[in-house]
Amino acid sequence: MGRPRNFDEAEVVRRAADLFAARAYDGISVDDLVNGLGVHRNSLYRTFGSKRGLYLAALGWSLEHRIAALAARMAEAEAEDRYELLSGPLRDEVHGPALDLLLLALVERAPRDRDVARIVAESFAVLDEAIVRVLGDGPGPGQGQVATGVAAALLGLRALDRAVDPGVDAP
Repeated sequence: MGRPRNFDEAEVVRRAADLFAARAYDGISVDDLVNGLGVHRNSLYRTFGSKRGLYLAALGWSLEHRIAALAARMAEAEAEDRYELLSGPLRDEVHGPALDLLLLALVERAPRDRDVARIVAESFAVLDEAIVRVLGDGPGPGQGQVATGVAAALLGLRALDRAVDPGVDAP
């Protein structure tokens, strides 16, 4: 029988999501994760199986907790708050990292990892649904494409924000 975990798995996954959002999958080593999360290498491997296992857990956590929360905020918005909701997440301390992780996963890992591609697609579906509600008048012909375009624009603006703000990648 193995030793009991002496770390909070959910907290480690949340913090890993922040690390991956800041530096991307390929920009972070297992040593960086061990040091940044304060978890022993063996515990990390025993719990998540691999760096990729932790990454998938972090990406799934981000979808469930951050992307879904952003989508819920968008869907519940009053008409006068719609612009702020579509532009506000760019600098939001909670949702900015969620968009960062989604952006990096989209360009770095999704083209070569089916599991990442699936989570990215689920994230876009959640955002698209919320954006359709923000746009109003319910789903109609072409609204799904417009919503995907708005989500892509949000990610593009977030990428631009990261490029011009050198502090965003320093965890």
